[in-house]
Amino acid sequence: MKTVHATLLLLLFMPLTQQIPQTQLDSHVNYEYATDNSEETKFSQDYEDKYLDGKSIKEKETMIVPDEKSLQLQKDEVIPSLPTKKENDEMPTCLLCVCLSGSVYCEEVDIDAVPPLPKESAYLYARFNKIKKLTAKDFADMPNLRRLDFTGNLIEDIEDSTFSKLSLLEELTLAENQLLRLPALPPKLTLLNVKYNKIKSKGIKANTFKKLNKLSFLYLDHNDLESVPPNLPESLRVIHLQYDTFCKANDTRYIRERIEEIRLEGNPIALGKHPNSFICLKRLPIGSYF
Repeated sequence: MKTVHATLLLLLFMPLTQQIPQTQLDSHVNYEYATDNSEETKFSQDYEDKYLDGKSIKEKETMIVPDEKSLQLQKDEVIPSLPTKKENDEMPTCLLCVCLSGSVYCEEVDIDAVPPLPKESAYLYARFNKIKKLTAKDFADMPNLRRLDFTGNLIEDIEDSTFSKLSLLEELTLAENQLLRLPALPPKLTLLNVKYNKIKSKGIKANTFKKLNKLSFLYLDHNDLESVPPNLPESLRVIHLQYDTFCKANDTRYIRERIEEIRLEGNPIALGKHPNSFICLKRLPIGSYF
């Protein structure tokens, strides 16, 4: 009887202890591993996003080849367009030279022409440049000019009317150039320095100095003169030039009152052989007499 009861109880409880299907177990196990794998996958994805993709982007950036149009746009943005020749010509001189209270200093700046000057300019120093020619246009509408200095340029030619309208010009220096002749000179000139050129006697007209009644200093030394220029004004005080007579051969009483200095040293002449050439002077010229 007891045996029968135990058997019945066993049969009743068997459905309750039924084994879980293998698929559910596998699913549970897979689920647990999947949690770890998802975190690992997420880390791996983050690494790729942060490093591999960044590297890929850099590689892509280095491989970008802009087309011609984009290059032109970049060039236009970075490099400003250069001024045209006309704009360059009209560039204010005071950006290239130094301008101070009516004085313009354009020394050793390699200019090959006279730059446009401020209208109030009175003094221009354009020494040691590459200027080859001077024209009347260079000083048009410049009524206040009083001093011009072009020492050490390459000037070969000067238009005859270049200085004639400069009514206030007092000092003109053209030393150390390549001049063959003198242009017309302004009436109020007090100093003319044209030493170390290639001026010949035929390059000086008979009336060049005739009306220069205020000319006091004349430097013509180290040129190719064959004689003293004619019609030198009475106002002269200092003359540096090559040899010839300063007096009037037909007037032994004539005296040049204002001449204080004549330098003739270094010239192939013995001054002692030409005493009558200097009898009108208060002081003998400086040079070799024997």
